Amino acid sequence: MDADQVEVEVGGRLVRISNPGRVYFPARGETKLDLVRYYLSVGDGIVRALRERPCMMHRFPSGVAGEKVHQKRVPHGAPPWLETVRVEFPRYGRHADELCVTELASVVWAVQMSTVEFHPWNSRRADTERPDEWRIDLDPGPRCGFATVRRVARIVREILGELGATGWPKTSGGNGLHVYVRIEPRWGFAELRRAALAFAREVERRAPDHVTTTWWRKDRDPAMLFVDYNQNARDHTIASAYSVRGVPEGTVSTPITWDEIDQVDPGQFTIATVPGRFAELGDLHQGIDDSAWPLDTLLEWAERDGLD
Repeated sequence: MDADQVEVEVGGRLVRISNPGRVYFPARGETKLDLVRYYLSVGDGIVRALRERPCMMHRFPSGVAGEKVHQKRVPHGAPPWLETVRVEFPRYGRHADELCVTELASVVWAVQMSTVEFHPWNSRRADTERPDEWRIDLDPGPRCGFATVRRVARIVREILGELGATGWPKTSGGNGLHVYVRIEPRWGFAELRRAALAFAREVERRAPDHVTTTWWRKDRDPAMLFVDYNQNARDHTIASAYSVRGVPEGTVSTPITWDEIDQVDPGQFTIATVPGRFAELGDLHQGIDDSAWPLDTLLEWAERDGLD
């Protein structure tokens, strides 16, 4: 084998890693092989987050300081054991066979292909048009402090409790927070988006000085937090739990507990620190698939509010 390649054994499969010493994260000099080792360390968590979902790969062939490539289609030459799922794009009359993770070797193969971020759909291959995951994205404006994110997260938890829904929080890997809710896969993306907008409007009503649901960025107050309901539209994706983000510091979108909200510093979760946390705590999203919540109440709210 060439000196600039190594082989990694993953679940009985050998995945060859080329250019393992290429620096991907310049802030601390972490390499492509460091990224592989990170994903191996959180294997159960990243596979759970991606399992059987169409997945867009965000690739950085020369490291995160270089060009970013959004890869929908699995390229020719992929190993025969790699699984895919076909998704349609009716607007363009096209389709794509996207990565469909069912085992950790698929994740490591994607990293070999220079993938840093994993962006799965919120539906699974059994029926890609029926999402089973509602995503609440708390997206702070450029002048919105993290104290506001914490305050709004507590409101989100309060409303979810009133609805009888279980929310699973995680850092975004940036300045915001995400909360996932498993839902019954009985509705399409249009219904889920309407439900998500109805929820966002309720959060806005309870925190009008801090929250906005204004869609166009140019029309938003930069000191406000945007509840991004559109992340539930078809083919809209965000970084999964345990996905590394394409930034020099190598931050990670990391599951947290609700009790951590008031103290958490998203910048503390990196490819260097999350493996130890995972070894100690395990996957904090481990029970996410144990139950599913019906959207009926939120769809009633949407009807009440006349939401399209």
